[in-house]
Amino acid sequence: MMEKGDFFKLTKEDTGTGARLGTIRTDHGESETPTFMPVGTQGTVKALIPEEVAQTGARIILCNTYHLYLRPGADLIFRAGGLHKFMNWPNTILTDSGGFQVNSLAHLSKIGEEGVLFRSHIDGSLHLLTPEKSIEVQEKLGSDIMMPLDICRPNPSPYKKYEEALKQTSRWATRSKQFHEGKPGILFGIIQGGIYLDLRLASLEDIEELDLPGLAIGGLSVGEEKEKMYEILEGLIPHIPREKPRYLMGVGAPSSLVKGVSLGIDLFDCVLPTRLGRNGTAYCAYGKINIDNACFREDFSPLDPACDCYVCKNYTRAYLRHLFVSREMLAGRLLSYHNLYFLGKLMAQIRQAIKEDRFLEFQREFQKIYQERSIKE
Repeated sequence: MMEKGDFFKLTKEDTGTGARLGTIRTDHGESETPTFMPVGTQGTVKALIPEEVAQTGARIILCNTYHLYLRPGADLIFRAGGLHKFMNWPNTILTDSGGFQVNSLAHLSKIGEEGVLFRSHIDGSLHLLTPEKSIEVQEKLGSDIMMPLDICRPNPSPYKKYEEALKQTSRWATRSKQFHEGKPGILFGIIQGGIYLDLRLASLEDIEELDLPGLAIGGLSVGEEKEKMYEILEGLIPHIPREKPRYLMGVGAPSSLVKGVSLGIDLFDCVLPTRLGRNGTAYCAYGKINIDNACFREDFSPLDPACDCYVCKNYTRAYLRHLFVSREMLAGRLLSYHNLYFLGKLMAQIRQAIKEDRFLEFQREFQKIYQERSIKE
């Protein structure tokens, strides 16, 4: 069983920024950080087989406790030998708590001290998700890295609501740690507090009393301006112990990854690359393109001339556009693969720049070239 002290090793810190290198080690392998984690909500990264996900450079994927609890059920997955075996993913799995999903279904749920009482969005059945139940489910899944049940308030919310949510999150984190003590898997703490730095710092203080081996920052990228998110991170991260990995939940746009790394973030996850891919949008070296644009009808160049992935080496924009407008499922597969490869390569370039003491130069060059908005050619 992985010991807490063996989980994360900080190997290098950039002198000009907060960027840093590290290694995460679990019972299912190692991953260099900073890294991006593809999202496999229901035990699958949509449209891709596990071998393809690994080809993009991913060594950690995120799966969704809420969805797997409801279907096919944690007991079934346990009988199958755990989630790694069930979905044929031999590397590290991080599972969320399910809290974000039940909180986002406000019309189907009610939060109390004991937990969250909610109705399944599948069949309307009634369930009580407690901190202990969330951890129990994640343990049955065989998760390597687990998240405690938390409350993520929508933005904007009143200050008092954010404060109540973080206090509840702290109490639930205590219960989660007590329930999980002595069992396999690494348990993170989650920092809440919305868009208020004083609440974020209060949440960090609460969670740090539990001395958990990793810290996640939740409740950002939920509607606030990006500059506000960066402002909160700039004020919060210097107070997080440097020896612990920092996980920024739900963030995955290329510009946000580069900025997040510069502030000291180690782990990121987001559904964005595969969701965009299924909807015809691809990341390129200079920005995003929408493959259904008419300008690509007779464009026989690669999707991204600067990319060396399987898709860019074998298919043209014209062919990919043909697939997309014809509603062929291969379009979503190929664009999702490319987008994950793009982010995997971006993170590898970031790590190499940190190793070579030129991250600030890399960041400036990236900001000069890459446009977050979609562009037409």
